Amino acid sequence: MTRKENALMLLRSCYGYDSFRGQQWDIIDHTLDGGDSIVLMPTGGGKSLCYQIPGLMSEDGFAIVISPLLALMNDQIDALQQNGIPALALNSEKSESENRQTVDLLMQGKVKLLYISPEKLLSEIDRWSSSITERICLFAVDEAHCISQWGHDFRPEYTQLGALKQRFPHIPVMALTATADRITRDDIAKQLGIPDARLFISSFDRPNISLNVVQGSTGRTKLRQIVQFINLHRGESGIIYCLRRKDTENMASRLTSLGIEAQPFHAGMSVKEKQRVQRDFINDDVKVVCATVAFGMGIDKSNVRYVIHSNMPRNIESYYQEIGRAGRDGLPAEALLFYNYGDMVTLQQFARESGQVQINMDKLRRMQQFAESTVCRRRILLNYFNERFDHDCHNCDVCNNPPERFDGTRYAQMALSAIKRTDEQATMYTVTDILRGWRKAEVIEHGYDQLKTFGVGRDLTIAEWNAYLLQMLQLGLFDVAYDENNHLKITEFGNEVLYGKRTIELSRFERRDFKKSKPQPVEEPAAPEIIAIEPQKVMDKALFERLRDVRKALAKASHIAPYMVFSDKSLQAMATEKPTTQAEFGILYGVGEVKCQKYWRPFTAAIREYLAHQ
Repeated sequence: MTRKENALMLLRSCYGYDSFRGQQWDIIDHTLDGGDSIVLMPTGGGKSLCYQIPGLMSEDGFAIVISPLLALMNDQIDALQQNGIPALALNSEKSESENRQTVDLLMQGKVKLLYISPEKLLSEIDRWSSSITERICLFAVDEAHCISQWGHDFRPEYTQLGALKQRFPHIPVMALTATADRITRDDIAKQLGIPDARLFISSFDRPNISLNVVQGSTGRTKLRQIVQFINLHRGESGIIYCLRRKDTENMASRLTSLGIEAQPFHAGMSVKEKQRVQRDFINDDVKVVCATVAFGMGIDKSNVRYVIHSNMPRNIESYYQEIGRAGRDGLPAEALLFYNYGDMVTLQQFARESGQVQINMDKLRRMQQFAESTVCRRRILLNYFNERFDHDCHNCDVCNNPPERFDGTRYAQMALSAIKRTDEQATMYTVTDILRGWRKAEVIEHGYDQLKTFGVGRDLTIAEWNAYLLQMLQLGLFDVAYDENNHLKITEFGNEVLYGKRTIELSRFERRDFKKSKPQPVEEPAAPEIIAIEPQKVMDKALFERLRDVRKALAKASHIAPYMVFSDKSLQAMATEKPTTQAEFGILYGVGEVKCQKYWRPFTAAIREYLAHQ
């Protein structure tokens, strides 16, 4: 049996997959040859198999997986053990006796995958006997962007991992991440001491995720749109990312008051509270979590169907990482981003207060360009990661609803006149109030209600003015003096438009409501992981819901997350093929040997019962 045939046999028997995806085998083969590697692969792209298979293929050895979060370790270990794979963890959550027992099992050769934090590894490995260290076949550094000061989630404790290559020069090192630009990749290689590592870059495209941006919505309008959107996903899991801790609490409270059960999650909560929310979300007991970016990296949940950004992220890397938590099972998912001027003011301030002002400001500008784009959003996203994408995706809001352009000179002159008449001492919010004719305290205090431009833009809504003023800012009609209380300053180009020397075009604002049925996703290109379904067979939605109930009951009895029993994709295969025997059940997508033996009876029984009542 060849090396690849052996690997494919493990893939089928342990995971229930028939073939490798993309570069998975090339990465595994390179590792088995002893080569170092840097692996860039999108969330849900199958990174974990790249280091798990080498660990399983090592005759008497094991792979060490270095992971930053205990929750992520525990989830992955639970999932591996469900597949009958001997995986354990060494971490601070376990008692001393439990950790000692894990080391004993390592010595006995009964562990193939050891998950450990960087701090724990560096403190433990010096105490291990040579009988253990001589059997290490791989160091896999997961979430490797954490090692780089240029990465979006830098963690100082990761920087000591370079010592591993110095001490164990002949053991291959694999660094894995979903997001890293060139400067971050170079820094990862330098920090880990693997300058000659082979770079594997998979496509960053996640065609199953629909990309959508709503500009200008604030307050009640934004809340209404979020509620409408969630109602389209009733019964499905989703994450709402907010900028501040208090925003997560406010959002969760307001959604709950409107009949949508939601829980907040942020770094200010106690460990016990965070664990409870995370556990309830993973177990499908809570469908919506309103979170800061502290939530997500440790979630290995395959059936998140949507990610909402209530505020714009700081950079494209963070945005890409966060939307990647949706649709990990390859099924259709949606990403919805709300973008308004207030976010830009806050994020600009964050960037100026950071230790790397210029690079953070540059990355914020790229994020802003993505949010304001009138061309295919997937093109912009993939081009940011230096991936050529020369056609429209037809699965983003710009492709599905191309913006209508119109002569916006009159609106621009209204806005510029208001700015000029305030002696350029007003913020964008105040300018909107002037144009709308709202007698707010600041407007009256400065006498702006006496201006000739007061109320000239009453025919436009707040959302319309917010959207058009953002476009005018992007076009360069005015700048924001961030060092002068965010006052607007008209540019030379703005003056030319104001005095009729130039005209401008704007993209017509369209109010976004989410009451209609969800758009059908574009058909994905053929890939090995896609379920092979005969054209005449259609998934039975009612049976799928019945199988979800069976899955949840089995998960609850075993104290594991439902997706660890089977993914939604496997349930869809069951609801399509309707297997009633062990043999039929065992060949479905995601059904390995261990899971087949464990679960074929309850699922086929449910299918037989369902068919009997048809």
